[in-house]
Amino acid sequence: MNKLIKITAGAVFALASSIAMAFPDKPVVMVVPYSAGGSTDVLARLLAEAMSRDLGKQVVVENAGGAGGTIGSSKVVRSPNDGHTILFHNMGLATSMALYKDLSFDPRQDLEPVALAGDVPMILVRNKDFKPSTVAELIDYAKKNPGKTNFSNAGVGATSYLCALLFTQTTKMDVTLVPYRGTGPALQDLIAGNVDLICDQPVSTGPYIKSGALKPYALATAERLSIMPDVPTFKEQGVDNFELAVWHGIYAPKGTPPEAIDRLNKSIRTALSEPALIKRFEGMGVMIPKDDRLKPEALGQHLNAEVDRWTEVLKKAGVTAG
Repeated sequence: MNKLIKITAGAVFALASSIAMAFPDKPVVMVVPYSAGGSTDVLARLLAEAMSRDLGKQVVVENAGGAGGTIGSSKVVRSPNDGHTILFHNMGLATSMALYKDLSFDPRQDLEPVALAGDVPMILVRNKDFKPSTVAELIDYAKKNPGKTNFSNAGVGATSYLCALLFTQTTKMDVTLVPYRGTGPALQDLIAGNVDLICDQPVSTGPYIKSGALKPYALATAERLSIMPDVPTFKEQGVDNFELAVWHGIYAPKGTPPEAIDRLNKSIRTALSEPALIKRFEGMGVMIPKDDRLKPEALGQHLNAEVDRWTEVLKKAGVTAG
């Protein structure tokens, strides 16, 4: 009987090893739940290219946009759990439960975390003619003129919208939120002087800051960015406890074998250590997570915390699932 148990255990180990060695045995599909050309899509394609070199199989990016990223996420949840279909999503995955009443999945229960892939800190900017020139002046102005400061955003649920909510709640500012159908129109109206502020990503606002069309207030990160060395952090501007980055993670369907998760995680780590990828990411203002944050369990813990965080922020703002 003992001999049989040993043989069985050995067979199981051999099977697991063969799975690990065989994976992947075909191209890996990386689903991006947004349209092509956006910042999340660009980051996914850069990472997919580097992962393809490491895995020896092509990682193909597939865009499946719609419903704030929930359509593409649902597709991955329903995919075979063999590791050959993965999801590249941003922090919108954590807000989906609070924003969508009929969400068909629970991101904490129906997806296996693989690894964080990058953090993009948000930056608060103003149109060049808006008078308050520091964060302290802005807060003072907004409090003395309740409702008169117009805070543009790319629409309910967008990262610029979430940043506006969190910033105004943190500073207790009374502003008017002005939603647009995307970042492009919001930025154009800001540049035209029709609105006062936006909180968005450096990759979107950077060119306009460089040209002088927009003026920066501060970065929502612990340290300054190398691509914007002259832009202070909110902490440097006197606002503590306000850090916000658009974080991106990779997930697989629930039940994906641990061996496949481990191999994907290793490939992501290898890709993020490539000098060429590091340079491209840094040029877009993307911060690569430190080693301890690249573990699958670290992403799972972060997702859980972010679901709780944004549910509370949205509830406080009176935003309910629709």
